[in-house]
Amino acid sequence: MVLTVTINPLLERRLFFKKIEYGKVNRSYNEVFKTGGKGINVSRQLNHLKIKNQAYLPLGGTNGKIYREILKQEKIDFIYQPTNNETRHGFLTIEESQNNLTSYFSLNAELSPKEVDQFKARLDKMIQNCSTVVFAGSSPCESANEIFPYGIELANKHDKISILDTYGNHLSDCIEQKPFVIHNNIEELNSSLKMNIKTDSDKEEFLSELYCKGIKMAFLTDGPNDTFTSKFDFHYKIKNPVVKEADPTGSGDAFVAGIIYGLEKSLIYEDTIKFASALGAANASKMDVCNVINDEINLFKDKVKIFTLGKKMKIIDDSPTI
Repeated sequence: MVLTVTINPLLERRLFFKKIEYGKVNRSYNEVFKTGGKGINVSRQLNHLKIKNQAYLPLGGTNGKIYREILKQEKIDFIYQPTNNETRHGFLTIEESQNNLTSYFSLNAELSPKEVDQFKARLDKMIQNCSTVVFAGSSPCESANEIFPYGIELANKHDKISILDTYGNHLSDCIEQKPFVIHNNIEELNSSLKMNIKTDSDKEEFLSELYCKGIKMAFLTDGPNDTFTSKFDFHYKIKNPVVKEADPTGSGDAFVAGIIYGLEKSLIYEDTIKFASALGAANASKMDVCNVINDEINLFKDKVKIFTLGKKMKIIDDSPTI
């Protein structure tokens, strides 16, 4: 089973408008509540891929109650840690005439040191009962910054696959704990680690640095631009499919779900890359976050192009001959 860990969930209210007149009163014709947070997005997509998973997250207040009800409606299996503070919320306005999406987020819901300790205590037990654990999304506050590094340490201790997809002040500490897999987009890396990764050689050099730190697989995405990835010290560049973008929100989370699918199904690395890239592209072509079905993935899979950088990995066919 896959465990997804989200420590900064978002209750999202989507308001739909035919046209927005700024500075005036605008009335929406439709309103939809959505559950947000990178780990929850991964769980939602894993459900579509028929990969058993469970989400773990903190929730509090009226927003937390609404959030739990939506998770139940989505059939996302979850366990939550109650919190005193209200779960953060956001608004997304969608203007159909201009195909404009604008997001507004509230302040983060801070976790107290006691709530962090309670969250970590339960996390220890949950990691022991999963095969893969995903640490995804931002940290809501300084006291929560220790959760992901602690969880990665636990995953290594219990010989579980850990996948990291986070950003912010705690990213450096997370990397030092040696997650098995790391995914980041270039903008997040540059802002979180105070780096200046721009060129292809910058990306390859950073992949090599991650391998030297003990990270086995790494994925550096950059929106529709080329993705750079490594498995041990083998490097690849991926040409992503060209898509008509509707809403790129959650495409990185869909990509991570694709990586998990490849690991759970024991796909060869290049097939995993193709599947994940196609999944991310398909998500960007939709208005619905991480609700991609297999037929939509297949539309893009053959359009993913993979190029080996430097030395090549020898693929051995070990399939049975009798």
